[in-house]
Amino acid sequence: MGSCGGPQGGFKVAPGVPLTFSRRPLEPDRVWNVFGGSIIPASNVEIEKLDYHHYLPLFFDGLRETVHPYEFFSRQGVNDMLEHGGPKILPVIPQLIIPIKNALNTRNRQVICTTLKVLQHLVVSGDMVGEALVPYYRQILPILNIFKNMNSE
Repeated sequence: MGSCGGPQGGFKVAPGVPLTFSRRPLEPDRVWNVFGGSIIPASNVEIEKLDYHHYLPLFFDGLRETVHPYEFFSRQGVNDMLEHGGPKILPVIPQLIIPIKNALNTRNRQVICTTLKVLQHLVVSGDMVGEALVPYYRQILPILNIFKNMNSE
């Protein structure tokens, strides 16, 4: 991907920045296991017992990853935590806005598509989660405005 010239300069992929997962080496004892379609830490901690204020923003920040296996770890980690989080998700919403905004601002189609799918999952993951995002629309929606008509041209 690169820059699209002319009036579509808004589609230029943002330069890379250090990412949460790929800047850390994979250690054999810390690698996640794939089990039944979900990933679990090698320590076998139950997802429901994880500190959502720490791990959910970390996984959301990982949505910018485009390299395997880091992209998979972040995407699956987000989905697993949203699936099992229930009422733990709502209080973490303010901490998720910057990682969501950063992912959308990459202007990378793969990252944007993944982030939009995660946003769809997020709004149905708990009571009032969709409503809790409303105050943050001004931070999230501008980048989507650039891409809204991309496929209709």
